[in-house]
Amino acid sequence: MNTPVPSRFVLLLPGLLGLCSAALADGAPLILDPSVVTGSRSASPSFDLPYSVDSISREQISDGQLGINASEVLSRVPGLVVQNRQNYAQDLQISSRGFGARSAFGVRGIKLIADGIPASTPDGQGQAATFNLDTAERIEVLRGPAATLYGSNAGGVIQMFSRDGEGPPRIGAETLFGSDGLNKNHLTAEGAVDGAGFVLDASRMDTNGYRDHSSARRDQTFAKLNFEPDEDSKMALIYSSLEQNGTQDPLGQTWDAYKADPRSVSSNALQYNTRKSIDHQQLGMNYERYFGGATLQATAYTGRRSVIQYLSIPKFTNTGELNPANERGGGVVQFDRKFYGGGVRWMQPIDSAPGELMIIAGLDFDQSEDSRHGYQNYSGTTLGVKGQLRRDEIDTARSLDPYIQTNWAIDNWTLQAGLRHSTMELDVDDQFLSKGDSSGNKTYQKNTPSMSVMYAFTPDLHGYVSAGKGFETPTQAELAYAPGNIEGFNFGLKPSESTQYEVGLKAQLNSSTRINAAVFQITTEDELVVQASKDGRTSYQNAGRTLRRGFELGIESQLSEQWSTNIAYTRLQATYDSDFGGGAKAVDKGNYLPGVPQTTLFAELNWKPRDWVSTAIEGMYRSKVYVEDTNQQRAAPGYSVFNWRARFEQKVEHWAFHQTLRLDNLLDRQYVGSVIVGDGNDRYYEAAPGRSWFAGAGAEYQF
Repeated sequence: MNTPVPSRFVLLLPGLLGLCSAALADGAPLILDPSVVTGSRSASPSFDLPYSVDSISREQISDGQLGINASEVLSRVPGLVVQNRQNYAQDLQISSRGFGARSAFGVRGIKLIADGIPASTPDGQGQAATFNLDTAERIEVLRGPAATLYGSNAGGVIQMFSRDGEGPPRIGAETLFGSDGLNKNHLTAEGAVDGAGFVLDASRMDTNGYRDHSSARRDQTFAKLNFEPDEDSKMALIYSSLEQNGTQDPLGQTWDAYKADPRSVSSNALQYNTRKSIDHQQLGMNYERYFGGATLQATAYTGRRSVIQYLSIPKFTNTGELNPANERGGGVVQFDRKFYGGGVRWMQPIDSAPGELMIIAGLDFDQSEDSRHGYQNYSGTTLGVKGQLRRDEIDTARSLDPYIQTNWAIDNWTLQAGLRHSTMELDVDDQFLSKGDSSGNKTYQKNTPSMSVMYAFTPDLHGYVSAGKGFETPTQAELAYAPGNIEGFNFGLKPSESTQYEVGLKAQLNSSTRINAAVFQITTEDELVVQASKDGRTSYQNAGRTLRRGFELGIESQLSEQWSTNIAYTRLQATYDSDFGGGAKAVDKGNYLPGVPQTTLFAELNWKPRDWVSTAIEGMYRSKVYVEDTNQQRAAPGYSVFNWRARFEQKVEHWAFHQTLRLDNLLDRQYVGSVIVGDGNDRYYEAAPGRSWFAGAGAEYQF
């Protein structure tokens, strides 16, 4: 069994619930029913939607936060587990109800969308670092069966919306610094002129990193122009970029190395100077036009992404021979990606039907093309450099998904149903023929239906049931390496297929407290799991069945005019429901899925005594996490941490000033913040920082 929730949290939770009840008499207003578009595809109050969807506001994103990683704000959403690897070369690991927990790097199994434009490739791989938190208006998070309407690899949907340029033009500057050499400088300009809004944003973040060999520099730029071509339409043009040059990769740690020195790194990371560089640029357009009550929405985008990554695959094996893994694919991965796509959607109200009926029909197309190369990570006796070419291919992934959806509200009932036909095609054109032709292609197709029904028992108490089928295709990265030293792609991988059920309640207690509760069950066939992972290269296989059962609870409450709280609790039992062969070891039915904690709890208590000052205490508990499928290796222990933050604001004529103070891990606990699932070198563990401090200040001038 997992480590139980610490007693301090057991005491905290009922105490906060008691305060929620006491607050009902106060009647202080709080926006507990934000409008969201994720799921219904049109703006609807989240309280009236028959599935689990949450919205994180602009104030929650910016209030006392650093604006660097999405992990700062996503922990407040039930069902999500966000592990900050403290490794900018591999990005955050995000899982939703267990989907995405196995990801060796970046985000997979969850659809990432920014301003209606996919931040995930057609095969389902995404990077949360492309989200520019400095420009975010809100973030919406959808879990459960309704997420299957967003295509394959949609175990959940995380959608960020940037703010429009509004009001008088203004310019601003901000600086932030803190522990481990962190420094972030940020410039912005926004406003509206002659009916056209603009947002311009640029930032640079530098850090030495908590662990050795983990320094990073990240440059982000963002530009948005929003305007109305005529009285019946509106348009937005959006540009964004992300650049990381020479980001160091500290790799994982063995348990003994972690315990001896949490800041330590493996000798291979230093010998091969493991690192990664990213250059990502994207241009997109959103267009919306109204035809009476009907609406046409269209999105188009294009961009490019260049990556070069130096892995730690040894030059020689233990017997002194050249390592076949290095000879076949190389220890340096480099690709130049061109990507583009778009979508069109028609939203038609049916006025002749009773109640409010909306029919939505759409089509999404996405394509990415990688010119991919692999090189030896040595030249002669020099390690950690680009050597001889060992891989040369063109990898193309494309998806074409039509869908139809119905939203119908009649009397006390709300019905949402939809069907999406998902197709993902992968084509490999091998151009390094001296080792034989490894070209090939694979097509995955599936119909993914979803249906959700809600009944309003009272205006303040709604209950719903939701069901859906989904499937999750392997990503290009998961197909890239066949098991063992076999050359070429692992085209034998099958997609996993899931059946999901959810039952939930949504309650509003007066205008002060909102409670969301949901129980869910997910059965999956052909679950994709790690077969082998060593020196930065991971291969995958299909397991048998898995079973996920869980409970989520979210509470938001305005305790008084000055006090408010937020609680997010998740209990998840994610297990294998059949035996299978996991690499060299057998995995038994009943084993827990690695990377998925059984219990997660986030609690926050906010105090705003004056309009110009706010402060809060955050608490996070996470139970132990297994690191591989057999559950025999040492699990990462459970932990609890507390953080404190404060923000101060002042206004003087045309000027606005603000200051931020933050202390993370107040009790200076040492813990494993994230794990690398199935690592073949037993380097599963990634240490989280001890007590850390941050301070920042900014100024804005309004014309």
